[in-house]
Amino acid sequence: MNYGDWVKAVPVEISEDPLWNQEAYRLALFAADLGWHDATKLFRDGRTLKLSAQLFDAVGSIGANISEGYSRGHQKDRARFYEYALGSARESRTWYFDGRHVLGETVAQHRIRLHTQIIRLLLKMLPLTRGYSLHEADEPSSLIMADDAEPLSSNELQQLLELAPLPEPLFTEHETRNTLTP
Repeated sequence: MNYGDWVKAVPVEISEDPLWNQEAYRLALFAADLGWHDATKLFRDGRTLKLSAQLFDAVGSIGANISEGYSRGHQKDRARFYEYALGSARESRTWYFDGRHVLGETVAQHRIRLHTQIIRLLLKMLPLTRGYSLHEADEPSSLIMADDAEPLSSNELQQLLELAPLPEPLFTEHETRNTLTP
């Protein structure tokens, strides 16, 4: 799935809303559309049936919480929903890691990188909304993403979004899902 083509297919009622200017929101909606395909594949494997529901809920929650927060009039309310979106983005990333055995490493790694970008953008938005920074660790580390973590460069983001891999189907459209655990 190509991000540029996907953007063109987004209804104008969404793309002309001022919320569309928020990159984290656009990426969250794109991630949710990718998550639809991913959850479908996970659902078809009995071992990851519950994981698919958790992933689907978490991925969809990111954009929903950003849109709800954006619509709040008070900074505190807005920050709370952006924090919910941050939690859902991290949860989604975890479910992708857990589902990598069924989704495949290429798909899982792509989604983990995409959600990491969303997390970084939300971490940039939160101090502006809250009025203070969130420091998640006392000791500096290259792996810690605090409020000053930099999102991907434009070129890195373009490479990530140019061709998002989709999972290979487990079954043909005429086969049923196997709910028996081996």
